[in-house]
Amino acid sequence: MSVKRFIRFVDQSDKVQYGEPSASDVKGNLEGKSVEILSGDPYGGFSKTGKQGIIKQLLSPIESTPIFECIGLNYAHHAKEANLTPPSYPVVFAKPADAIAGPYEDIPIHPEAQSQLDYEGELTIIISRDGKNIPESEALSYVLGYTSGNDVSARNFQIPASISGNQFGYAKSFDKFAPIGPCVLLADGVDPQDLQYETRVNGQVRQKTRTDDMIWTVKQIIAHLSRGTTLRKGTAIMTGTPGGVALFMEPKGFLKDGDVVEVEVEGIGALRNRIVFEK
Repeated sequence: MSVKRFIRFVDQSDKVQYGEPSASDVKGNLEGKSVEILSGDPYGGFSKTGKQGIIKQLLSPIESTPIFECIGLNYAHHAKEANLTPPSYPVVFAKPADAIAGPYEDIPIHPEAQSQLDYEGELTIIISRDGKNIPESEALSYVLGYTSGNDVSARNFQIPASISGNQFGYAKSFDKFAPIGPCVLLADGVDPQDLQYETRVNGQVRQKTRTDDMIWTVKQIIAHLSRGTTLRKGTAIMTGTPGGVALFMEPKGFLKDGDVVEVEVEGIGALRNRIVFEK
């Protein structure tokens, strides 16, 4: 039987391993559970070893990424709550490689980024091989798999335009502002436009959607991002967030020190990151 999903973890011997959790395992906390160890790597392929390992510490499912490509305003409900008309092409911005964080890591928040801190739960694509000028008809063949992501955002550096010049990147690019995981659900047989997910803050549901509410599909996003531009293997693409962000709540629901944010995607499991305000 082929591998369906994978995690990266530290075992009881402090060795970094890849493993395959079950669909039921990813619904809860994976640390302390036993998984089958995989040989190989995400881009060359995995084989089952028949050996078991205990998850001492769960890591980001991919060790690193060259870049996070991010899509803004890509859910119809979110566009409506923001009272914005989607443009003719996707809104695109980037996060640097050091924005990556593991699924259970604390997220440190710089003192000047604490006043309007927001979450954005997002389905995240991992690219399997280099590609350029990828047609929509071939786009899904460049997808390694899908994972849960949180596009953490310091809104005080984003809004209003007089502060940011309508540029999103800085507000979203602090270290560890892009936690992903807990696993990568491999792309084979997965319809990325038919997944349910939700974002919770301290257990309270803030966002809930199906990916069929996307304005631009995964295929369209990959084709657009690769137009005249090489998408490198390991690129992580955050595909946009649904309605329910803290910015548009009344009263505002911005994150506070110690808050726990969970982003759970069907078949993938939940991120669970604690917000830690730096002094």
